[in-house]
Amino acid sequence: MDIPREDAIRKRRIRRIIYTLAGLVAVVSVTLGVSRLKPAPPSVDKATVWQDTVKRGPMLLEVRGLGSLVPEEILVIPAPTDGRVARRLLLPGSHVNADTVLMELTNPEQEQATLDAEWQMKAAEAQYKSTKAELDSKLLDQKAQTATVQSDYTEARLNAERDVELAKRGLGSELNAKVTRAKAEALATRTDIEKQRLAVSAASAKAQLDEQQAKVEQLRAQWQLKKAQLASLHVRAGAEGVLQELSVEVGQRVAAGTPLAKVVQPTRLKAQLKIPETQAKDVIIGQSAAIDTRNGIIPGHVMRVDPSVVEGSVTVDVKLDAALPKGARPDLSVEGTIQIENLADVIYVGRPGFGQPNSTVGIFRVDESGNIASRVQVKLGRASVNSVEILSGLQPGDKVILSDMSQWDAFNRIKLE
Repeated sequence: MDIPREDAIRKRRIRRIIYTLAGLVAVVSVTLGVSRLKPAPPSVDKATVWQDTVKRGPMLLEVRGLGSLVPEEILVIPAPTDGRVARRLLLPGSHVNADTVLMELTNPEQEQATLDAEWQMKAAEAQYKSTKAELDSKLLDQKAQTATVQSDYTEARLNAERDVELAKRGLGSELNAKVTRAKAEALATRTDIEKQRLAVSAASAKAQLDEQQAKVEQLRAQWQLKKAQLASLHVRAGAEGVLQELSVEVGQRVAAGTPLAKVVQPTRLKAQLKIPETQAKDVIIGQSAAIDTRNGIIPGHVMRVDPSVVEGSVTVDVKLDAALPKGARPDLSVEGTIQIENLADVIYVGRPGFGQPNSTVGIFRVDESGNIASRVQVKLGRASVNSVEILSGLQPGDKVILSDMSQWDAFNRIKLE
């Protein structure tokens, strides 16, 4: 009876060992699985983050700066040509428009030169008409001669065909047929020559008329220039403003370029912007700009860039290309945006609230579900006011978070709710 009892105890021990090993394996497996699990991503309110989609296409590089409206320089009106002051029509302090005549100059030599230029132009026009009539007549004569020869050739060809046919039937002389055929061939050659002569005559006539027309246009341009110089003896303000000073007296002789008057333009302003020195290196004269006066946006272009740096910024003058809105006055605070360059085909996205141009930053990229965002390393290129170039790390169509996510630096994944 002792042998069966020991066998049962041994079996129970074996089962206990097996259960213990199975439990240990299960515990180890669970432990390994748990250790490999990623930490649960933190939740972020989707409405509190700024998202944008990566695009490919043209990107406009811009820089922005604050500034104010300042008056443009006083307009100095010079003498357009030599002359003598005949009349002064206004006094200092008068309001003037661009077409307002300030004074009248006289120049007899200029008046005579204008008349001479006009008569030379009219003579050239008359010569052109005469030459055209003469060439047209010659061309008509040539056409008539060509038509006569053509008619003679046609008649000779018909006679030759008739004589050849009669000779074949024995009703005419074969010699006569040869004579008429030779005559027709000679007239055919002459017809070709006359046609060529007519073409040459037409080309020659056209060349002569073109030469005459060019001379007429040259003299007309000279006459218009002289006429404009004569009209400029009525000195105009050139811009709206207030006449500040008249620098000459009646009867005074002036040379071309002599200052005659000064006009102040209190309503004609320019924008003077302060651009950070790190961005001003790309600003050049002629670039387009937009000035926000808080009462409308005015287009303009860069007219001057200060060569010096003052307190970390460069002064840039922008000329306004449109009328000022109501309420615009000197010293009005404005904000200006200058267009640097239009990049034709680049990958770009809205400018994030962190990171500098030409640097590498971590940006959260949103997956297709729109619920999970993972951090990726993105290399930034050139930056504009509202967008930045993507050199690597993102592709067109990717949706990214541009808000400042520094509080989530410890996580590479976040959950959007």
